[in-house]
Amino acid sequence: MPLPEGAHLDLLLEAIATEGRAQRALLAGQEAAGADALREATRLYRASWEAAPPASFGRLIGMLKAAVIAGDARAEAAYARAQIPEDADSPPASYARAIVALIEGDDDAARAAAEGMRAGAPSFGRAADAVAALAAADAAAYAEAVRAIVSDFESRDEHLTGVPIADTALMLERLAAARGLAARPGSALLP
Repeated sequence: MPLPEGAHLDLLLEAIATEGRAQRALLAGQEAAGADALREATRLYRASWEAAPPASFGRLIGMLKAAVIAGDARAEAAYARAQIPEDADSPPASYARAIVALIEGDDDAARAAAEGMRAGAPSFGRAADAVAALAAADAAAYAEAVRAIVSDFESRDEHLTGVPIADTALMLERLAAARGLAARPGSALLP
């Protein structure tokens, strides 16, 4: 469902483009430039959210992904947790909750949120598999899930249009690395 036009949509589109540039910088080995651009994308996603909450939890998901990839997840997790109403039960709200729970090390909450993600798009189900595997510290299941996510990105031309490149896999790999579970799937779309 497209968002209504307005300043929040302009900010969202700018955040997506900024995140795409950041990820291309990471792919080129420009870690500092990529991290700086991801911090800007995080700021833009948050500004978009604040301009018109809570029309789309996807903006919180984007903010969290960019923050995790940049290595700045803690503050954004606390912010996002405060923004998600307890009665929000949509798959995107569950996805945002799952990311927050993984960042904060609450594996029970991550597993519960992963179940709420499964009613969403197929890509949410693949991400839910990875979240549940990370929460269970199941390295084999996580590796299988992240390979499925990367395969999905590689089968589409999305990375050519300037939108984020395999951002889900990048985020999950950063979260997995902190737990000693990184799968390091080989892909031209991942730094």
